[in-house]
Amino acid sequence: MLAMDQGVVEEWLSEFKTLPETAVSSYAASLKDKGSLVPALYKVIRENYSDLLEPVCHQLFEFYRSGEPRLQRFTLQFLPELVWSYLSVTAARDPHCSGCIEALLLGIYNLEIVDKDGQSKVLSFTIPSLSKPSVYHEPSSIGSLALTEGALANHGLSRVVYSGPHLQRETFTAQNRFEVLTFLLLCYNASLSYMSSSSLQSLCQLSSRVSICGYPRQQVRRYKGISSRLMVTSEFLVQLITGIHFALCNGEVDLGSRALDDVLYRAQLELFPEALLVGNAIKSSLHGASLKANKEGTRSIQVEITPTASRISRNAVTSLSIRGHRWKRHGETHTSSGCGDVLKEKSTSRIMHSPPCRARCSCLSVFSRKAIRVFEDFPPYSGLQRWPVMSRSRTHI
Repeated sequence: MLAMDQGVVEEWLSEFKTLPETAVSSYAASLKDKGSLVPALYKVIRENYSDLLEPVCHQLFEFYRSGEPRLQRFTLQFLPELVWSYLSVTAARDPHCSGCIEALLLGIYNLEIVDKDGQSKVLSFTIPSLSKPSVYHEPSSIGSLALTEGALANHGLSRVVYSGPHLQRETFTAQNRFEVLTFLLLCYNASLSYMSSSSLQSLCQLSSRVSICGYPRQQVRRYKGISSRLMVTSEFLVQLITGIHFALCNGEVDLGSRALDDVLYRAQLELFPEALLVGNAIKSSLHGASLKANKEGTRSIQVEITPTASRISRNAVTSLSIRGHRWKRHGETHTSSGCGDVLKEKSTSRIMHSPPCRARCSCLSVFSRKAIRVFEDFPPYSGLQRWPVMSRSRTHI
């Protein structure tokens, strides 16, 4: 570590100790202007035997415990590097070098699982419904949704998944190690839009190293770090994939693509269905998409939204509407053909029946030609004059 970087870190350590409580907010806003501080802190964390590692970890914990959101996010940006330093030292079985990092990770975890009153938090997540539109899908693009009794009964209802309460941890063990680290990555992913490019790069490097160490792909990547395999869980890989997705859409295309391939490689070896599902879904959604190469500007995730023009018609098509449409069309054709048309003459107030059409079967075709002559002998209609009674003998000519 260079003397200049060491001086920057020592100055940073001394500033916060003498800072009054009323100036914490202004001090947090001024940290982003110190461009040389973050790279110097990364160098301290990567050197496991540095004398500044313990005071730096203590200072980062004080930042997180202060409750100031900007100071908490400043600490969270180093979380991927802290996790990798802890896992690499654990794999090398040298716990004396990771004592301060382990204390920092456990301290952040114990602060996050409780609220301001010291009560255990219960995190909730609402599962989206495919019948309602979101930024990821349009119901019209999925197809017709059958309105069955079960669907109508569940319409408007939403499923909520709860996580917690989580137990406090005093030490890391083989059983709770990835439970704690997964929860910490969940907290990190909640603040992804505030993370710097160096933090996203560290996350991609963490994902690749955890996935390939001890496997043949380590030689392909030419990584010369630890060669022992690291045990992972499916939930841990899912949280890594979530962060990789954000990094891919915000300038880290090369590192993000490599990290996603490495995580999917490990998920295939371990047969983790959750990680394979999420990873392949993200990989398919990014296929052919124009990812943003610029690292500056607004942080976001690109999502292709289906045009809203092709919505389902408001008029529901039922058997009754089809029957009515069919009768209406038949009536229009029947009227235009001249069969059974009734023409009213205003001058004589007389109703005349047009002759039947020979091309189609008319309403009068059921009678014989002799019966039609009977109707021709009827006197014209005028006013309320009644028609003469037709004799039975006349109909049988």
